[in-house]
Amino acid sequence: MTGREFTHALRTGRRLYGTLVASTSPRWVPLLAGMPLDFVFIDTEHITIDREKLSWMCYAYRYAGFAPVVRIPSPDPFAACQALDGGACGLVAPYVESARQVREMIGAVKHRPLKGAKLAAALDGTKPLEPVLKSYVETYAREHSFIANIESVPAIEALDEILAVEGLDGVLVGPHDLSCSLGQPERYDTPEFEAAVRTIFRKARAAGIGAGIHSWMDCAREKAWCEAGANLIIHSSDIIATRDTLSAQIDGLRQAMGDRKNTGGNDAATV
Repeated sequence: MTGREFTHALRTGRRLYGTLVASTSPRWVPLLAGMPLDFVFIDTEHITIDREKLSWMCYAYRYAGFAPVVRIPSPDPFAACQALDGGACGLVAPYVESARQVREMIGAVKHRPLKGAKLAAALDGTKPLEPVLKSYVETYAREHSFIANIESVPAIEALDEILAVEGLDGVLVGPHDLSCSLGQPERYDTPEFEAAVRTIFRKARAAGIGAGIHSWMDCAREKAWCEAGANLIIHSSDIIATRDTLSAQIDGLRQAMGDRKNTGGNDAATV
């Protein structure tokens, strides 16, 4: 999936399926290439990945047929440009709470390579771009999408203004931070959390903008969210999938051999 295809699908409501990839190992690329994914989510906000490794991952996954979607550490236009220069197709800015932040990020993602006073004048409409430059910028921007992380009560309160910013392609729910902002840390089954998530999905889709969530919950919950309007699903991660699969397999083997369940890393099997 190219960046242009990803953006089109995001805005038109086609469901897109991906997973978070934390590992920088090259062995993951051919492994994931055979899986039914549309994109990979690379998180540089919470995972220590330097620029060189990030660029390698972006280009490798692009050639494997996936759109690399990168979350940068903060809503920083210059960090966004670095990720795009490194090969990202989609750009996620974390903890966005205002339309002003979205406009600044749109300037970086949708008006590359403009900067400084010229970019500011183009964004506020005081000095339109020359026709040739406008065409150049628009052609470049077609390959990139911008997604705002909505993960706080203030962000939900400002959601109508955020969704009205031209150039925004999608919003992404951050469940953990949102639960904390609601005063219910990691309580994902509360009515308040579910209502907040569904409000984000409903308003985004009504605005013709993609709506997504990063979920490590079961597929039944994700199905319900898709039915509520979500069309960008970041399901689990390589870390969680490895933990869950290995735990189930080793526990099954221990049970088959009559050994007690190991709940700690240093607990040896009874033999």
